[in-house]
Parts: sequence; structure tokens; C-alpha cells
Amino acid sequence: MSYEELLKKAYKEVKKVEGTGERFEIPKIKGHFEGKKTILTNFFQIATHLRRKPEQFLKFLLKELATSGHIDKERVVLNNKVPSIKINSKVEQYAKEFVICKECGKPDTAIEKEDRLNFLHCLACGAKHPIRGKI
Repeated sequence: MSYEELLKKAYKEVKKVEGTGERFEIPKIKGHFEGKKTILTNFFQIATHLRRKPEQFLKFLLKELATSGHIDKERVVLNNKVPSIKINSKVEQYAKEFVICKECGKPDTAIEKEDRLNFLHCLACGAKHPIRGKI
């Protein structure tokens, strides 16, 4: 076989990459309803993916969703029925506000506290932006 034939054969056998081509994709929330409660089963995976403390992430979600809730072992229990579309939009809002750099758009950031202010410090481009009061 010639080199070109081998190359064509290899391209046919290579799996196509699924996804949007973005390096950073926010996972969608998974969960279910139990009576009047909403159980989030992959909350900790999302917090890990965003590289943020689960307690801080949960505090933001509870405040934005205007509900109460708590961590129960490997899952989060919200004390209201909350549709996943609403939760996913709040997760995206959290990522835009507290994870993704406003300069370069990369998720390689850390939250740093200086005096009484919180800053989003980008580890990729070095930019520093103040973030809203308390989370």
C-alpha cells in the first residue's frame, strides 16, 4: 500500500471528536424530584470541574434560586421543585461570573481575597478583576 492509501485508511478508522470544540464545557446538572424536593446527583462533579469549593458554589445556587437546601452525603437536596433548565442557567451564570476570565475567556482562574474584596485572578493571562461582594 502507498502512503496516501494508508493515510486514508487511518482517517476512516479514527473516531470523530464529539463536542463544540470548546476546551471548557460546563456539565449539565443531573437530578430528580422526590416529592417536593429536588435531588442533584452530580453537583460535586460540577464543582470539581469548575475548580471551586462545593460550599461556595452551593451558597450561590441557593441564593440565586431563592430556595433552601443542604448537602446530603454525595448529593445536594433543594427544598423546592426546581426545573433543571433554571438550575443549568444559574450554573452558567456562576461560571461566567466566578470562573471564566473576562479578558481571555479561559477557565484557569482562582478567587483571591485582598483586604475585604474578592478578585478573580486569571492564571493564564494574569488579569485581575473584582467580583461582586459576597458569595
